[in-house]
Amino acid sequence: MIQPWATLETVPLGDFKVFRLRKDLKRSPRTGRTHEFYILDSVDWVNVVAMTPDRQVVLVEQYRHGSGTVELEIPGGIMDPSDASPIDTAVRELREETGYTGVRPRVIGMVLPNPAILSNRTYTVLVEECRPTHPVQFDQGEDLVTRLVPVEDLPGLVARGRIRHCIVVAALYQFELWLRGGKESVPAAGST
Repeated sequence: MIQPWATLETVPLGDFKVFRLRKDLKRSPRTGRTHEFYILDSVDWVNVVAMTPDRQVVLVEQYRHGSGTVELEIPGGIMDPSDASPIDTAVRELREETGYTGVRPRVIGMVLPNPAILSNRTYTVLVEECRPTHPVQFDQGEDLVTRLVPVEDLPGLVARGRIRHCIVVAALYQFELWLRGGKESVPAAGST
């Protein structure tokens, strides 16, 4: 059975606004040897699957600096300290990025973006009956275009590589499971 590794030492290496970098010295429970691991600590992230009354999903197109590409994605962002929950973040991000609001926001999934090096979680929040109700409020570093796509077109957009942001693809899979009547519970942090 796989056992957790004991953390012997943690050394902060830098704070870079959207994440902090640390070095952990850990001991293998199998061999007893120590190893260094570099971990990025970030606040949790939220992705929003926003569906209109006529079964279209609200997407955003935006330039991504890491890849240097324009990507088609669902709205989302990081949890602000003022956000009480992933649902609060989702409602805020959806309204700011697209001007849309809706009803019955709820968490339908959670993933670990890259548990090898990241310590945070990404929640998928579904919001139904979305309509444009507010002007957009982009952050200083955002330029977004809102796109509406029929629900049934989403798998083709992923298959053709038009949607390729990995945590967006995961969120859309969680949405597909929800559409099929899947379970709507989210495991607690640390659960397997």
